[in-house]
Amino acid sequence: MNKVKTETNNPRKAEVEQPLLEIRGLKKHFDVTGGWFKKNKEYLRAVDGIDLKVKRGETLGIVGESGCGKSTTGNLIVRLLEPTEGEIIFEGENLAELTGEELRQKRKDIQMIFQDPFSSLNPRMRVFELIAEPLRTHQTHKGDELKKRVFELMDVVGLSPEFAQRFPHEFSGGQRQRIGIARALALNPKLLVCDEPVSALDVSIQSQILNLLKRLQEQFNLTLVFIAHGLPAVKHISDRIAVMYLGKVVELTTREKLFAHPMHPYTEGLLTAVPVPDPEVRDTRERVVLKGDIPSPVNPPSGCSFHTRCPFADEKCKQDTPEFKELKPDHFVACHYPLEGGKGTIQNPS
Repeated sequence: MNKVKTETNNPRKAEVEQPLLEIRGLKKHFDVTGGWFKKNKEYLRAVDGIDLKVKRGETLGIVGESGCGKSTTGNLIVRLLEPTEGEIIFEGENLAELTGEELRQKRKDIQMIFQDPFSSLNPRMRVFELIAEPLRTHQTHKGDELKKRVFELMDVVGLSPEFAQRFPHEFSGGQRQRIGIARALALNPKLLVCDEPVSALDVSIQSQILNLLKRLQEQFNLTLVFIAHGLPAVKHISDRIAVMYLGKVVELTTREKLFAHPMHPYTEGLLTAVPVPDPEVRDTRERVVLKGDIPSPVNPPSGCSFHTRCPFADEKCKQDTPEFKELKPDHFVACHYPLEGGKGTIQNPS
């Protein structure tokens, strides 16, 4: 019988050379050519060449404005979308090359929590059936073992057993998300991809779900990829944070370094855009205002993709693409003129 895991060993305390997940040169281009007779193909570059490593037991946050490619990245990791180019290395094996039964077996170890807790649940299925579905699909439990496992999972996420025969429409948003989390945990995964799991919830419920995810991570030795556009949520749960802009990662570092000393102007702009309730802090901090909208990913700007909105851009930024490199220990930036101190940032946006 496959019981809910209760190990308490924290893998963060042990240095592991091999990352659990490594993304190399990942791209996803969608064909948006209009009409059958158009000669020149047009592609929307949703993800345009990113490299990331996710250590065992950590939470990697991915943040950016809407349309930057963060959710597409999450869908590529779990193979809900086929990559145009690149590698997705999970435990030393390239997921981008797997098909059929091999891919099906790997999906036990990689599960996803979706943004909308209502549309991600089949409205015609009761809670018990929703949570039991992955167990039946992979034939890991039957009969009494299946029933026991479902109720164990409901208890783990804070759902009463009496909810088992109810339908999704009978629950609040937070309760629905707990159902989705229980379903994602059913097969004892190693990696959870959380695609904006709290953005559709009330603020008071967001903190409950974030705390639940942190507790589950410790209890089940999970590794998380946490995708969000809300900086307070990302700061609360992440160990390291990757900032995406127009399909590319422009900054990657630890949570502490990102909020205290951002080096990319885009990151600086995101941080100073977070509302601060304290008027003294709000009146004294220096803001970096991002002008204009994100350029079209169908026709991205030449050189640095951020130069059309950057207050520090010059001719070099318009012509040369900056290299994504480590400028300080564990602090990677793609910028010709990285910021030194991040004077305009707020230290505690949450």
